[in-house]
Amino acid sequence: MSISYELSGAIVVITINRESRMNALGPQAMVEFREALERFDRAPESRVAVITGAGRKSFCAGADIRETLPSQPFIPGFFDRDTDASHPLYIRNISFEKLMISKPLIAAVNGVAVGGGMEIALNCDLCIGSTAARFGLTEVRIGSIPAVAGIQRLLHSISRPAAMQLLLSGEIIAAQRALELGIVSEIVEPELLLGRAMEIAQQIAANAPLAVKAAKYLAGKAHTLPLNQAAEFEELLWGHLMHSDDRLEGRKAFAEKRQPEFKGC
Repeated sequence: MSISYELSGAIVVITINRESRMNALGPQAMVEFREALERFDRAPESRVAVITGAGRKSFCAGADIRETLPSQPFIPGFFDRDTDASHPLYIRNISFEKLMISKPLIAAVNGVAVGGGMEIALNCDLCIGSTAARFGLTEVRIGSIPAVAGIQRLLHSISRPAAMQLLLSGEIIAAQRALELGIVSEIVEPELLLGRAMEIAQQIAANAPLAVKAAKYLAGKAHTLPLNQAAEFEELLWGHLMHSDDRLEGRKAFAEKRQPEFKGC
């Protein structure tokens, strides 16, 4: 399998396991990646996922160019619902916008994250990197463009001038520059990366699952709705959560000075 799936308590670690190919994704690996994300989102025991790459050299080097040469016309398949490994729109299998994962995703970038690899990192809810991490949307170098919301995510993440420089030049930047731009929230030494990602995941997993999902959902509205409409959504979801068991448990636990026992309802 090109994608490994490991459950540790309430945390899932999804590893792109193609180290000999710099963890580049061919169409079948993209299908496996989608299946891992869907499995995580469906599993009631899982609350947070950490996505990383095998080894220390690469998080994901994007699409495996040797396996992704055009084979079928694009337009006839545009309206298809199912996109298996042989479909011309195989990239939909790593489209986070279409998968609509409801739980938090953390990218732990351990090395090169270029092309689709950087897009995966940008589409996660937060990203931390090792000091060896490198980032770039390099598609223009080979006559292509980012295709799974990479352009939109980058422009929503950093200033337009900085984003356009990266996008149009195909430049690959080091971890420190990614931190300065806000692409990653922090950088750590390579041997500490997965442990730090798991630590953050544990902090998230300890919180009320419905509240975490609601916060993620509302964050997604920040760039798609006017401020007044997004604020109304916040109020409506707050009202829906008001009488949830978890909200009541959180208040009881606080008053009793104990750890809450959230059940996601």
